[in-house]
Amino acid sequence: MVRPARWPHHILGRLALDPIMQVELVQTLTADELRLDGALHAAPVSSTANCRVDVLLSLHGVGGNFYGSSLFHRVTPKLLAAGIPVLWANTRGHDSVFTGRLTSGVQRLGAAYEVVDDCRHDIDGWLGFLQERGFRSVGLWGHSLGAIKSIYCAASQADVRIATIIASSAPRLSYSVFREGPDHGRFTESYAQAKRLIAAGTPGTLFEASFPYPLLISAGTFVDKYGPNERYNIVQLVDHVPVPLLLTYGSLELEQGSSAFAGLVGSLSQIPDPHQHRHVSVIPEGDHNYTGVHDALADVLLTWLGC
Repeated sequence: MVRPARWPHHILGRLALDPIMQVELVQTLTADELRLDGALHAAPVSSTANCRVDVLLSLHGVGGNFYGSSLFHRVTPKLLAAGIPVLWANTRGHDSVFTGRLTSGVQRLGAAYEVVDDCRHDIDGWLGFLQERGFRSVGLWGHSLGAIKSIYCAASQADVRIATIIASSAPRLSYSVFREGPDHGRFTESYAQAKRLIAAGTPGTLFEASFPYPLLISAGTFVDKYGPNERYNIVQLVDHVPVPLLLTYGSLELEQGSSAFAGLVGSLSQIPDPHQHRHVSVIPEGDHNYTGVHDALADVLLTWLGC
């Protein structure tokens, strides 16, 4: 659904990719009645007849939002020029903390409180919005945690509206790897602190975690993301994605990144792919945000999409 709204100037400024580009501020309502905001960028000339998709749905990383991603901001113009509309979308994990109204009542949400599994409601809401707009073949393009959400959603439930997944810099959230990795001290300390708060009956309490970097997060959310169940470990999920899957990484984040990325491409390459619909592309000189190599990333995406 689309609703008129007043938007802060700093948001509108981030959406001004080009004076001639059409940007529509939009909203959708999830099944549990959470309102989510986004920005739909129309392609100057629609030419998706030969593409895998007729629109891309972009999901931000942890604590991000639909208008703040420098990655989406820099890559989107090239996608639009190729004729692909792009929707930048919020999930309930946007920003650090916010108050949302759901069917169950008012809740604290945002990166500090989200349960990643709930991304399925958010993605379904945006897919429904795009379907109402006449789009039939959607590509999910997520960055960082958004990439994990794209993979997790597709692996959890088949959806004919999803034609392909593009996962840019999806980290491996693995309790066993973190416990043995070079940052095991910080991980063990943060995990133990979260478990103490949960044992005390206060999973919603915020604490200052030192892993994977200093961040304010609730105990329940920390264990949900980084605990021994490893429910969001992409190495265990990619084999269950029923549609073509492109994973992209920057060479620098693989070489210099944390244990979330060390040896990851090798682990992914060992997973059987009998249908040959999974591909990993490493962008030379790329960091986690693809600084300075956005055009190279865009070219990889366009080649994958067949545009």
